[in-house]
Amino acid sequence: MTTLLGISGSLRDASTNTKLIRAAANIFDPDTFIEGDLRFPLYDGDLEEAEGIPAPVQTLADQISKADAVIIATPEYNKAPSGVLKNALDWVSRTEGNPWNNKPVAIMSATAGRAGGERTQFALRLMMMPFRPLILQGPEVLVAASSKAFDEAGNLQGDMYVKLLTELMTDLKSRI
Repeated sequence: MTTLLGISGSLRDASTNTKLIRAAANIFDPDTFIEGDLRFPLYDGDLEEAEGIPAPVQTLADQISKADAVIIATPEYNKAPSGVLKNALDWVSRTEGNPWNNKPVAIMSATAGRAGGERTQFALRLMMMPFRPLILQGPEVLVAASSKAFDEAGNLQGDMYVKLLTELMTDLKSRI
């Protein structure tokens, strides 16, 4: 029984990064697929001291811990991952233990730009380094002009994108 957790760095309903984690999950074909919810308050040490870890943050940390593998898709905002994703990483780092430690993780991105999020993936790898996950080094899935990369049903289009995503999910599955 495999559990795959998908984390999208975008909150938009029509997010191409959410579509990308769903496409990845379809290829991975886990027994259970969970989409993480990143709707948290902004990290604030005073809030943490006064109220503790917010319940949605603890839920995500528990989901990471229990998942066999995690996929993260992030847009590129000003050459970096979204603030929503960074905030989630900061909050989860404040929970007990380290749910990311030795967790197989695949990173991907869907962006409006022509580079497909190459810089955001580099920055995300740096942000996650302290948590010591097992981040797959490739193949890189960089979906450029992402508003045109999915059909009306949310299916990923383009032989190259599908091939790379399949390779990445096959490699991730072999790590669990």
